[in-house]
Amino acid sequence: MTINLFDDACWASLRPLTFTRPVADLRIGILTIAEKWAKYLNADFGFQTQEYLSIKYAVKKNASLFINGSICPDQSLLDAISGLKEGEFLVAKDVIIAFNCNEELTYKQAEQQLKPINYEFESIRITYPENIFANNPAEIRKDFELLTKGRTSAKISSTNQLLGDEIFFEEGAKAECSVLNTGYGPIYVGKNAEIWEGSLIRGSFALCENSSIKMGAKIYSGTTIGPNSRAGGEINNSVIWGNSAKGHEGYLGNSVLGEWVNIGADTNNSNLKNNYAEVKLYDYETKKMRNTNLQFCGLIMADHAKSGINTMFNTGSIVGVSANIFGGGLPPNHIPDFSWGGADGFLDYKLDKMFETTEKVFARKNVIFDNTEKDILTKVFELTAPHRYF
Repeated sequence: MTINLFDDACWASLRPLTFTRPVADLRIGILTIAEKWAKYLNADFGFQTQEYLSIKYAVKKNASLFINGSICPDQSLLDAISGLKEGEFLVAKDVIIAFNCNEELTYKQAEQQLKPINYEFESIRITYPENIFANNPAEIRKDFELLTKGRTSAKISSTNQLLGDEIFFEEGAKAECSVLNTGYGPIYVGKNAEIWEGSLIRGSFALCENSSIKMGAKIYSGTTIGPNSRAGGEINNSVIWGNSAKGHEGYLGNSVLGEWVNIGADTNNSNLKNNYAEVKLYDYETKKMRNTNLQFCGLIMADHAKSGINTMFNTGSIVGVSANIFGGGLPPNHIPDFSWGGADGFLDYKLDKMFETTEKVFARKNVIFDNTEKDILTKVFELTAPHRYF
């Protein structure tokens, strides 16, 4: 089977995380949304996304099944989608969930041209960035069951203290002299990932392949560290997409970090306002602050963003693509894409300088910073210009 995951209006509301990727390429739980669908359906997948992103995230021309990339799969939804006949689309509360068509239509065209099939059950839908960490514990559990069903964990060293038995190590995964508590949710450790000595980890927790947790880390429930990453310090209910580093002391809570992010030593974020009020986040559509209706909400940091040592982020901070933050004091709650500076003010982070740094970052992980990546970032630089207020 071949499927395409399409972007709907959620692509805009999920910015800045989606400036550099389709919605279905967001990670929640252990897998990205696209990987979840592919695993459940035993399918190859493509993306129906923004034109400038399609050079990297291409549509599959031979697919007849199109699925909303903002929706996470569950068994009820899988049954409903599997029952779709050609020429039908599945809809719930005016949201197009999926459609079956032998030609490439957009979801809006499908709504106009195909037959509606109503779906009445609730599913997890990622509409805003904070939905990622809020739904991460449930998605870790679902992905854990999906990935480990009928399988046996690799051997876990006896130097660890294991509390509960809902734990799975992939081949090559390692941990020594750490406390791994699955009483509050499962713990998944990916292929060739490593938990260093003295770490305290409470599930639900996922450490994806080739990543590591540094010595003495304190990791709380609902946390995912994506592939090829390094994490340390104190982390609570947060998702790091992958290829990123938060390797030092400092607190990260109720937060989402994108890809190729680097957090300087002793960087901290607040996730609770002093007056316990609901947290607001910058909205790219209105250019105003939007109420999340959450009391706990920390840092949303897009791809390629970086912070210097001792950076302090306010409750409900949005950091745009390729922003570089440093210096003392509290920077504003919205740090625009491609900005360079901190509490004392910002300048444009020039593309050529950003490219020089990114090429070095990629090289450290043996990845080529090619023209595809440069073209996408150039387009994002242009798209985000109206949000740079300096």
